[in-house]
Amino acid sequence: MDFQLLVLTFCVLLVVLLARLLIILRTRDCKPGRKGFVSVLAVAGSGGHTTELLRLLGSLSSSYTPRYYVIADTDKMSEDKITTFESTKGKKTSEAQFTIHRIPRSREVLQSWSSSVLTTLYSFFYSLPLVFRLKPDLVLCNGPGTCIPLCVSAILLGILGVKKVVIVYVESICRVETLSLSGKLLYHFSDYFFVQWPFLKDKYPKSIFLGRIV
Repeated sequence: MDFQLLVLTFCVLLVVLLARLLIILRTRDCKPGRKGFVSVLAVAGSGGHTTELLRLLGSLSSSYTPRYYVIADTDKMSEDKITTFESTKGKKTSEAQFTIHRIPRSREVLQSWSSSVLTTLYSFFYSLPLVFRLKPDLVLCNGPGTCIPLCVSAILLGILGVKKVVIVYVESICRVETLSLSGKLLYHFSDYFFVQWPFLKDKYPKSIFLGRIV
């Protein structure tokens, strides 16, 4: 009897969580900039991902502040790029409100898919408390595997009723015919999903195509 009650309780909780998830995913009228500044959690990745991300941030107004950058703990180059970018931005706006945070990398290049599940879960345990502490208005990402546990954590904020976090995903310019693995996963959960090639817009109708934006 106790086991049946436990199963019933689990099923009820699962239904409630799924219902909350559907509500969060269908909510499109959340506009964090209505009341002033918009805090941004920007997920940087090694190499071209960080370069494209900084170009996106460079096109945003000074209202998008503070900026919380998250990079993988094995990423040795992104921190220098971010610091240089913010130093230049600070000279133009008289202020540079940003912080850089590190979490374990979800997946290394050429890492097997089976082991990636474990490393992503490991990364998630670091991402969850970080996202809950920062409570960003918006998560901006463009493909690095590190964005998966961070976006899941952001979605959980909404499911638990803490805060609705807008997830904006911009697929990398190098993705012409197929989405990245991160893109394929977040296509279903992001609030705004941008692609930079018309073929991808035809293939993924939910996506938004505005031409090349980085």
